[in-house]
Amino acid sequence: MDIIQALLIGIGLSAACGFRVFVPLLVMSIAAHSGHLQLAPSLEWAASWPAMIAFGAATALEIGGYYVPWLDNLLDSIATPAAFIAGTLATAAATGQVLNVDPLWQWSIAAIVGGGSATVVQGATVVVRAASSLATGGLGNPVVSTTEAGTSTVLSILAVILPIVACLLLLMMAVLAVSWIIRRRRRMAEALGPAKHAPTAPMTTG
Repeated sequence: MDIIQALLIGIGLSAACGFRVFVPLLVMSIAAHSGHLQLAPSLEWAASWPAMIAFGAATALEIGGYYVPWLDNLLDSIATPAAFIAGTLATAAATGQVLNVDPLWQWSIAAIVGGGSATVVQGATVVVRAASSLATGGLGNPVVSTTEAGTSTVLSILAVILPIVACLLLLMMAVLAVSWIIRRRRRMAEALGPAKHAPTAPMTTG
């Protein structure tokens, strides 16, 4: 596995951590245990049965928690730093076999590439959930949660077996997200425009 492929796997898994923290770690653990993914020597413990069981339990709890109305927004605040850590771990695990650099540099690269990718995606999901809560009073949040969990699962699997496709999917989602933000701001500006130019009633005294 060359450096580029390892980085693509790391980016794909890390970005998936932004949607759900533990789903990519579970997929990574299963892939490594079955021999489809080589992990860094210091992180080979992630392929063990205890690790898979722990990641599986954490995945079930995390996915279930996002269907609880008041708990989903709370989990978002916790998931942001957790996604950074998980993204860093995933990239370090995927690239540790091919990056022949000092451990300090290895973890620094993992934090910038992996942690950064996970944090950006996680930040986007927070914005989407907040918009859903505002527009639907929280009734649309289960749909958002299902979409996030499904996207994290598909992206994690693709990152292991077809890392180039996973990164292309990420690029497409980024373009769609930017387009959505631009349209949303444009609609807000159009809505505020008439209000700014509306005549104000003169003040009367007496």
